[in-house]
Amino acid sequence: MNQISKCISSLLAGLLLCGTASALRVEPIPYGDFSKWVTRQVKESKLLGGKVKTAYEIGPDRTIAGYNKPYSNLGGSPWATSNVYAKVAGIVKGVDAVGPTTVSGNRACRMECKMEHLKVLGVVNMDVIVQGTIFLGQIVEPISSTKTPFSKMAMGMPYTKRPKALVFDYSVEMPKSNTRVKATGLGSVKTLQGRDNAEVYVLLQRRWEDEKGNIYAKRVGTGRERYSRSIPWTKGHQLTINYGDITKRPDFKSWQGLLDGQKAYYAYNSKGKLVPVHEIGWDAADATPTHVLVMASSSCGEPFIGTEGIALTIDNIGFGF
Repeated sequence: MNQISKCISSLLAGLLLCGTASALRVEPIPYGDFSKWVTRQVKESKLLGGKVKTAYEIGPDRTIAGYNKPYSNLGGSPWATSNVYAKVAGIVKGVDAVGPTTVSGNRACRMECKMEHLKVLGVVNMDVIVQGTIFLGQIVEPISSTKTPFSKMAMGMPYTKRPKALVFDYSVEMPKSNTRVKATGLGSVKTLQGRDNAEVYVLLQRRWEDEKGNIYAKRVGTGRERYSRSIPWTKGHQLTINYGDITKRPDFKSWQGLLDGQKAYYAYNSKGKLVPVHEIGWDAADATPTHVLVMASSSCGEPFIGTEGIALTIDNIGFGF
């Protein structure tokens, strides 16, 4: 073997070794291959035109008979979506921003940011922007108010392992726009400066409850990415989980920080009440978590703020060790 051949062989061996070292054993999240979906229907109020909207949930292949039935997770599925049945002041509205799609012959999950154009009594036009989102947890239906949206969501599930990464296949469709819109259905549509991003995150928490039923947590591990450009279908992407206090890392972003106050997510306490989870600090880097939060969304903005046309497609999501 000549010198050039030896160099090529060494290079190939090094590349193979790197590929082996980066490979992780993936522990799938139940229903995280998005091959099965629950189908349900929401019949909107006559005031809004009386349309029947088909909404999908991540769970066993099943069709729920009838209209406007509050949904709770079926078949042991840990997933909830932003596809909700809302009944505000007696007016019924459905959201369908999440659903199945097909990539290379396999079913996957597609989340869209889109504008709902509503015509009230056939005369008054209203625009509402909705974001496609999935997360580990559940939604409390019917949604009866647009205030404090996190208070209608129980976020996270019990989990005590310490994975290295969240692993998934994904793609992003991103319009070439550096503005967002705020459209709540009340008043005119407002244009806001700043680019919207799709987002995926995994957060590990150590939670506890006091005698009054308040829930507190320390952040054990953090993995959070935002996507500001279109990304072609990518398999086996690894979102690294960093443990302990990440604020001193050179790549730390403010939106990766602790969640409390208006940013606090909610969970059920031992009394069966949905209460905010107060993240009060960063845990030790070797701490054992009690819960994990995973969310993927076509938008990273506040409710009713986003950029129409953003789409995030995701598949085969699990924890990498």
